Amino acid sequence: MAGEKKKRPRVIIFTTPSCPHCRAAKRYLQARGVPFKDVDVSRDPRAAKDMMRRSGQSGVPVLDIGGKIVVGFNRAKIDRLLGLR
Repeated sequence: MAGEKKKRPRVIIFTTPSCPHCRAAKRYLQARGVPFKDVDVSRDPRAAKDMMRRSGQSGVPVLDIGGKIVVGFNRAKIDRLLGLR
């Protein structure tokens, strides 16, 4: 519909506290005003399994952007999936 604000996809980021790329990805999303759910896979074994099921990866960060998976802090792919410029 005309004038309707495009709804952003839901963003989940799977991280660990010791991961510098995770911190960079979270800072980037915050700076762009993108709300996200941060899931610490070091504290939550079920979340770690869920992340591996979604991505096929055990490394972090893994971002789930509206059901599309981004492995690592890939700014260009994140921007494309979020419709950012």
